[in-house]
Amino acid sequence: MLPPAAYRGAIALDEPFRPAAPPAPADRLEDLVRTALRMLSGDPAVPRLGLRADSLTDLGAIDAATARRLLRALLTVRAPGPLPDGATEVLDALLGAERRLRPTVSVPQLPTIEQELAHSSFRAARHTTLWRGDITTLAADAVVNAANSALLGCFQPLHACIDNAIHSSAGPRLRDDCATVIGLQGSSEPTGTAKITRGHHLPARYVLHTVGPVTDGTPRTGDAAALAASYRACLDLAAEVDTLRTLAFCAVSTGVFGYPKDEAARIALHTVADWLDSHPDRFDRIVFTVFGADDESAYRRALAPGWPVPRTPPVPKGTPHAPHP
Repeated sequence: MLPPAAYRGAIALDEPFRPAAPPAPADRLEDLVRTALRMLSGDPAVPRLGLRADSLTDLGAIDAATARRLLRALLTVRAPGPLPDGATEVLDALLGAERRLRPTVSVPQLPTIEQELAHSSFRAARHTTLWRGDITTLAADAVVNAANSALLGCFQPLHACIDNAIHSSAGPRLRDDCATVIGLQGSSEPTGTAKITRGHHLPARYVLHTVGPVTDGTPRTGDAAALAASYRACLDLAAEVDTLRTLAFCAVSTGVFGYPKDEAARIALHTVADWLDSHPDRFDRIVFTVFGADDESAYRRALAPGWPVPRTPPVPKGTPHAPHP
């Protein structure tokens, strides 16, 4: 497993992200989308969407919303690598403007679990938050992405997974960074480990990419330990960055990876609480971010008084890689 020291310089991890162009005015977004599509019309990814290059150079019949979905799909299926001349500036102006138009949620303004659920006996309630929302709008120091073992993001156009959402909001340089890291590692990312990159156009400065176990709804022997290992790996890695004080987890492995939500919530809560017990005051706030009502309900059940929470499973030896979904 590749340590941060072996890749942080290659991806400029310690440097603030500086876009190649400032955010554009809101009234220029449609023009920028169409310009970006024309610039990318010759990309090898275009045929994978069932399109011809000339269909992206003549966009007169396509409305603004369709054009933006098409650009997102194209960037989703596009391999990492340099963009055509001028495209970086166009995309930075577009993504920067879109970030300004989205609401940004400040972590310190969110109530802690202790404040919101006074009945809960969760021992880390004072330093943690349960928040339902879009993690790409959260201004934490770092957010956690549920990655696959290729670590390059989701390649399914418009797929409703967190991997796709984070890469789409951050922009194509996030995939480039991940490709650099995985190239230096020389192998896919093992289950239960994590890597860190900058967040680029996200409100969060950093993204932690972790591969949780794939269960298809039925955890196998070792899956609980592997899921706990993912949470610990993110906490350990985030703790290596001195300025990183707030960290937002997604519900790792509970989406397309199929881990049962109630069990995953109990593992997440107890693993984080155990880690905080061993590292008091290292983080100002840990956020458990959920997107759907069923995810939120699972956490609320796990936080209810008297709900059984097993001890954090140990890390298994020889944890297998998670397959690409």
